[in-house]
Amino acid sequence: MYQKRKARRRSTRTTLRLPDLDHSKNSVLQSLGSAASKRTYGAAIEDFITWYCSEPRLAFGRTVVLRYRYELESRRLAPATINLRLAAVRRLAYEASDNGLLNPDLAAGIRRVKGAKRLGMRIGNWLTAGQGRKLLEVPGSGSIRDKRDHAMLSLLLGCGLRRAELTGLTVDHLQQRDEHWAIINLFGKGGHVRTVPVPSWVKLVLDQWLTAAGIEEGVVFRRVSRTGTVWGPKISEKLVWWVVRERAKAAGIDKLAPHDLRRTCARLCHAAGGELEQIQFLLGHRSVETTERYLGCRQRLASAVNDKIGIEPTSGAP
Repeated sequence: MYQKRKARRRSTRTTLRLPDLDHSKNSVLQSLGSAASKRTYGAAIEDFITWYCSEPRLAFGRTVVLRYRYELESRRLAPATINLRLAAVRRLAYEASDNGLLNPDLAAGIRRVKGAKRLGMRIGNWLTAGQGRKLLEVPGSGSIRDKRDHAMLSLLLGCGLRRAELTGLTVDHLQQRDEHWAIINLFGKGGHVRTVPVPSWVKLVLDQWLTAAGIEEGVVFRRVSRTGTVWGPKISEKLVWWVVRERAKAAGIDKLAPHDLRRTCARLCHAAGGELEQIQFLLGHRSVETTERYLGCRQRLASAVNDKIGIEPTSGAP
């Protein structure tokens, strides 16, 4: 006997308890493929849960999310940061609604919350060619650890790798194509696969590290103990931060992050006459607009438009 399928009952719940929030958070994280996205969304949802539980328990709807947006704006966070956290909250509401923990009408109202307006554009930090050479020429003790750190900086500056790509690099990635060394089938952000050319000077520095460490297979960069023993499966992204910060401090460069070296690589390639399309391939950007932001094509600081506008004081003027 044919039986009609029962319609799914719509949830009438308006508030979420902490177990419900944790369950929805786990559902959001499981739906993400990138480790970086999981880390970013996880931190954003944790921040919202902490704020939501500290406030009077109101209905998890548009009004609450608006109040949360005002709270983020009061912290003077960047518009991009605010919009990312709101996106995580919207995703949390969708998962709660799909799991029957939240009224779908409330989830639809959360979707209508607008993000913060972005006025202007940050162009980030980068190094000049002279500063890049100064960073690479920081004197070391010649130890195995120094050779590893030098190889890491060379790959970040010469190939524009991300931190996660650097820590996950293996010996099998290094192959020759068209009589040129390259990193083949590198999985980047969002599962995007690309091939990264490796300059000859970067390959030479990398070979010095591999020979000194005795690495013939597996992960390229590994931990080094105080006694010079190479151990462990691979280095962490925090170690990459530490190496860049310490080397920059020794070179007299302030506030330098690993991603600034990736941006520097793009700028130096463009200054050397590199085509925008080829730089996009090198960095693995899906959109050429992202590459343009790295290059600062929309704003030129060297030889800026207001450097010489006819009102400059003469050489004899005070």
